[in-house]
Amino acid sequence: MKHGKKYVESSKLIDRTKLYDIDEAIGTVVKTAKAKFDETIELHVRLGVDGRHADQQVRGAIVLPNGTGKSVKVLAICKGANEDLAKEAGADYVGAEDMAQKIQTENWMDFDVLVTTPDCMGIVGRLGKILGPRGLMPNPKAGTVTPDIARAIKEAKAGKIEYRLDKTNIIHCPIGKASFGAEKLQQNFDALMDAIIKAKPSAAKGQYIKSCAVTSTMGPSVRISPAKFSV
Repeated sequence: MKHGKKYVESSKLIDRTKLYDIDEAIGTVVKTAKAKFDETIELHVRLGVDGRHADQQVRGAIVLPNGTGKSVKVLAICKGANEDLAKEAGADYVGAEDMAQKIQTENWMDFDVLVTTPDCMGIVGRLGKILGPRGLMPNPKAGTVTPDIARAIKEAKAGKIEYRLDKTNIIHCPIGKASFGAEKLQQNFDALMDAIIKAKPSAAKGQYIKSCAVTSTMGPSVRISPAKFSV
C-alpha cells in the first residue's frame, strides 16, 4: 500500500521497533497528525479474551473527561413526559413510532447516538437489522436504554463513548482530537484504559492487555508497552 508524503514524513518520527511509554506515545502521535483537518486520535487495544464466549465479553461506556471534540446528534425515542425531558436535555430529534417509521421507510440515519426508555424497546427492537450493523442499537450496558432519558442525552452530548470488542478481540475508540494537546488526550486515555481494565471478565485467563497503540486519522500507529498496565 502506497502512503502519501505526510504519512511518510510522520513515519520517520516513530521507531517501529519500540514500545513507548504512554506520555511519549501520545506526544508523538500528536506530532504526526499533519492533515489539514483536526484529526481524531484513536486508541486500539487487543485483549487476551475470546469474545465468542458470553462470559469473556468486554463492553461498557464512559464519559471522557475532556469529551471527544465531536458534535453529537442524539435521537431520543420515548413517549409522554419523557419527550419533554428529552427536548429540555438537548436531544436533536425526539419521537417514538414516527421516528421508527422514518428510519424504516426512508433509511433516515441523521444521528450519531440513539437513546430510549425501557418502555419503548418494543419500538426500537424492530429496527435491530438496520441499527445493529451500524453500531447504533441502544443497550442498557452502554446506558442508552434507561428510564433517565435526560441523563443519557446529556452524557452523549458531553462525549460519552461506548467501548466493546470487535470480532478480533480488539477495542477501537476515539480519545479526542489532535488539537486537544497531549495533556488532555492523556487524561482521556487514562480514563478509558482504567474503564477497560476494570471491565476485565473473571473468566479471562493469562495476559489481559495483549497490545495497545494510539494513532491519528491519517497517521501511523504508535505502540505502547502492555507492561505499563497492571492488571
